[in-house]
Amino acid sequence: MIYRQIFTYFFLIALIPLNAKALPPPSPAGGNYLALDGVDDYAVLDFKTFGTLLPEGTDEFTIEAWIYPTTPPADDIHAMILSQQVRMDVVNDVHDGWEDIRNDIDWQKGDVFLRIRAHFMVDGRVVTTPYHPKALSPNQWHHIAFQSNGHQTTTIINDYVYILPQNTMLAHDLSSIERPKDFTLGGFGKKIGSSGHDHFWGAFAGYIDEVRISRVARYDVKKQGFTPRGKFENDVKTVALWHFDEPGGIREFSDTSGNEYHLVGKNGAQTDIPLQSKHKENSHPHGHSLILNR
Repeated sequence: MIYRQIFTYFFLIALIPLNAKALPPPSPAGGNYLALDGVDDYAVLDFKTFGTLLPEGTDEFTIEAWIYPTTPPADDIHAMILSQQVRMDVVNDVHDGWEDIRNDIDWQKGDVFLRIRAHFMVDGRVVTTPYHPKALSPNQWHHIAFQSNGHQTTTIINDYVYILPQNTMLAHDLSSIERPKDFTLGGFGKKIGSSGHDHFWGAFAGYIDEVRISRVARYDVKKQGFTPRGKFENDVKTVALWHFDEPGGIREFSDTSGNEYHLVGKNGAQTDIPLQSKHKENSHPHGHSLILNR
């Protein structure tokens, strides 16, 4: 009997690091978060019902989120984190045609490269702002944001900033962009080809938390250490804010701004917690979280 107890004790001790490693990390914001499998699940606001989140011609805004990339996308996939008037996506570190870009970026093997671009109107057609890719380490949380203050745009990744002097007036008519007009997180539910290119817009694998759309440039990039430290706050400049703190298994994500832009999870996209995920088919595991403020 004593030997059986000793064996059981050491067996359980050996399992502890394995189980701990298998659980997703806590979000810097605390609470649950949106988990995405990188295959076909996503969250969406239907364009026919909600239109665009910011009016045409808006030149001061911030769009931001916390993300945790896990599996890098395939070579021909731009994995969509967020899409509508601004799009955020990642590619893997061997993405075809990026040889020159990789030489100018501080990166390590296995990183993903983040791109953030805004859509605006020029001579009656939709074009996109220039971008500067940034390498992100997978299996880590990163705060990402894109903001405009009327005369410059700023890409923010943690405490890194990239500023371009440009006046970006957001577009409303997205018909010339060959992808859905809906506001989405995590992709579109399927691969979508890009005309004239040999890549697809596809699904993002990982976790997303604290997505906020604002009618103001929120970040003073002149100071150091401005990464948020608590949950994003709602104020008069907030257009939409999703905390993803719903109980496990929920596939409708409340907009806490009061503007009722409630996201719907598709193809299994949901919040969850670890104990529930073990008893659910096709569910997404979630960790408990820490905390972010601004």
